[in-house]
Amino acid sequence: MRKKSRNLLFAAFVIMLSGFSQNSVAQNANYEGIEFKMAIVKEPVIPNNSVNIKDFGAVSGGDVLNSEAFAKAIDAVSKKGGGKVIIPPGIWLTGPIILKSNLELHAQAGALIKFSPDKSLYPLVETSFEGLNTWRCISPLYGKNLENVAFTGKGVWDGSGEVWRQVKKSKMTESQWKKVIASGGVLNASKTSWYPSEVFMNASEGADQNVRLDLKTKEDFEKIHDFLRPVLVSIQNSKRVLFDGPVFQNSPAWNIHPLMIEDLIVRNVSVRNPWFSQNGDGLDVESCKNVLVENSSFDVGDDAICIKSGKDKDGRDRGIPCENLIIRNNIVYHGHGGVTVGSEMSGGVKNMHVSNCTFMGTDVGLRFKSNRGRGGVVENIFISDIFMTNIPSQAISFNLYYGGKSIAETLEEGGTPVENKMIPVDEKTPQFKNISMKNITIAGANQAVFLQGLPEMNLENIEITNLKVKADKGFTIIDAKGIKITNAAIDLKDTAVFDIYNAKNLSLKNVEFNSTSPKAVTINGAASENIDLTTSDLSKKTFIGAKVPKKAVKF
Repeated sequence: MRKKSRNLLFAAFVIMLSGFSQNSVAQNANYEGIEFKMAIVKEPVIPNNSVNIKDFGAVSGGDVLNSEAFAKAIDAVSKKGGGKVIIPPGIWLTGPIILKSNLELHAQAGALIKFSPDKSLYPLVETSFEGLNTWRCISPLYGKNLENVAFTGKGVWDGSGEVWRQVKKSKMTESQWKKVIASGGVLNASKTSWYPSEVFMNASEGADQNVRLDLKTKEDFEKIHDFLRPVLVSIQNSKRVLFDGPVFQNSPAWNIHPLMIEDLIVRNVSVRNPWFSQNGDGLDVESCKNVLVENSSFDVGDDAICIKSGKDKDGRDRGIPCENLIIRNNIVYHGHGGVTVGSEMSGGVKNMHVSNCTFMGTDVGLRFKSNRGRGGVVENIFISDIFMTNIPSQAISFNLYYGGKSIAETLEEGGTPVENKMIPVDEKTPQFKNISMKNITIAGANQAVFLQGLPEMNLENIEITNLKVKADKGFTIIDAKGIKITNAAIDLKDTAVFDIYNAKNLSLKNVEFNSTSPKAVTINGAASENIDLTTSDLSKKTFIGAKVPKKAVKF
């Protein structure tokens, strides 16, 4: 009997250990190929209760406002401890939906939830936008301090963004432009931009990337209510949040903005914004921990999958990094960046895995951006098996002089300037280091790779391995150290392949390209040091500037 008891006790102990191992720090067997230890991302647990919005008076058709029906349905399951709110096929007009804990919003196939264009339904709330603490209109889908929230089903969530956004004439066809003007609103003096109202236009003139830093009180912000367009989905300071299945589209600003979430899953979703939508980001993951983004598609007006952690002093004071992220098996069509880090990265970004993603016609594929004043450290980034085609600007871009414009706009204005001025390093100095990229295919781009650090804080330890490139232009490498490019096959229209300035500890190993120019590789800058070209036979294709120290380059 004692022996049997001991056996049962031992079996229970084994089961307990097995359960513990599955829910604690993950072995790589759980996340195969992930380069860092990471806790299993926990899914929301939703009680087995359900209601249908039609049972609370919801009327389909897009004419009747169903805000009260949504609120009553959510209250009904919340009183039972939580559950599923079913949105059946139909067109359901509503104002903002306030989320609660232990809630699943299940939009069935054929359901279109259209948020009202009546801006008076969206009161101001204290929030964070563009990485700064500020006031904005409440988001159509809004929740704070929650646990266990899920969006499921194959329905569509539409933010009616067309009534909120500024539009540039240069981004529209003639017929689209005429339609926008006919809808009302005002034009700027040069008639190159349309604004929903004069209040919006005037408020935008004093803004720092859509945030008014000069206004302090809620009353001040109320005066520019029309300018304070919200993100479509805002969930803040919460745990266990899931997006699985729906379409999110036509947002007033960013589409999905999880802020300070622990255990976030985004999978099987489609995120859509018109390509001309100002600040029409897809997914902005900010200061989140334990994140999985997979099997989703993005076709948007700005960056597609964005990783952020606050901006400047507000971000540094918050001090919450974005960490432990897996981003895999996603497709990006139009967007200013496929996977982007920054520019709001003042709290830091670390431990990020990106794999098996395809970027088609995306302005930039892999985009890293920041500026002096941000601070923060981006490190331990692992990127592999990325496939890009028809990239209009830079396939891989690191820009530490980001000024708020897309790379296409920057290139039109002459590109990012090379600066020699070094300033003291302090808490405002951003740092990007320890970033690995391998198995990268670029099948058409304006430029293959652009790496620009700061004179006082170089990009550090960037490795690119197994690279296949077909592009117009090649590589720009400025103020960077520890750059290693290994096993690269490069086919360019331009005869200049590498433009290198003030690089240290740089190596090109087994690099082949089609240019025969004696200036295929150009090296300049007095700070150049330990540039290793010994394995690529580039001595007859390299030009070394007069300011480069002797023996800085090895052949």
